[in-house]
Amino acid sequence: MMNMNEWKMGALTKRAPLLLIGVLLATGISTLQGGEWRDVVYTAVGQRELRLDVFTPEVSKSDLLLVYVHGGAWRAGSKDNVPVMDLVARGYALVSVDYRLSGEARFPANVHDIKAAIRFLRANHGDFGIQADKIVILGSSAGGHLAALVGVTNDHEELEGNVGEHLDLSSAVQGIVSFYGASNLQTILAQSTPHGLKVRVPALELLLGALPGQTQDLARLASPVSHVDGMDPPLLLIHGDLDPQMPVNQSLELQWVYEQAERPVTFINVHGGEHGGPQFYDSAMLDRVDAFLMILSTGSR
Repeated sequence: MMNMNEWKMGALTKRAPLLLIGVLLATGISTLQGGEWRDVVYTAVGQRELRLDVFTPEVSKSDLLLVYVHGGAWRAGSKDNVPVMDLVARGYALVSVDYRLSGEARFPANVHDIKAAIRFLRANHGDFGIQADKIVILGSSAGGHLAALVGVTNDHEELEGNVGEHLDLSSAVQGIVSFYGASNLQTILAQSTPHGLKVRVPALELLLGALPGQTQDLARLASPVSHVDGMDPPLLLIHGDLDPQMPVNQSLELQWVYEQAERPVTFINVHGGEHGGPQFYDSAMLDRVDAFLMILSTGSR
């Protein structure tokens, strides 16, 4: 297969535009101007191809690679929805990842996929002109839950899985940002509003194959709070105190466990915030995310 460094538009289109089109159609990867690689296949599970998008800034200010995990109650959504895209303009390379949704495969398939994407990026980072030594994983809602779970389960055999071609490489991340994500599937229903239960009950049944109380070991495995130890990376939690779908206590639980493990954690309470919305991703909030990332980038935390 042709190395992706050879696919840069300036060089290849001048030499052989028809060859470029043929390569892109054959591989399913499209490279756009402005440092974008869309629909990169990072692995396949059976006939199901799993893809990611890579976005690089015109001027990089950090050696961090951001990996974004979309939300959608574990059963919907796609890598095309990236509310933190403005971080690219702020100088960060960012990757948005698709994973198998719960209607396709139950947990922990989604975690296996995301970890496979991280290993793929470590194996192929040079093809995109990015670094992958320091990875920060970010996610929103269900994606925030998955980001936190991936972040606190490095080398966990059951959650590492065997998806992908680079099992010798690490899936560890060096930072976590969770926007209004779950952290404890064993307590989430007791904390939920009636509206939240309407959303969460069918979503959890699809994710786990049963309600958490009926599959307690699996619910514990899927809960970031169950895995936190003294080796976990710095964590930023952002949650609205009026969230009707994902109880704010989910972030508070994870904050408390991190503090007990004496690991770096910051909780940002969005006063009056519900489940998502502009106040979670506006310039003022991204300033705070940016500050967290810069501490990780300089290694001073």
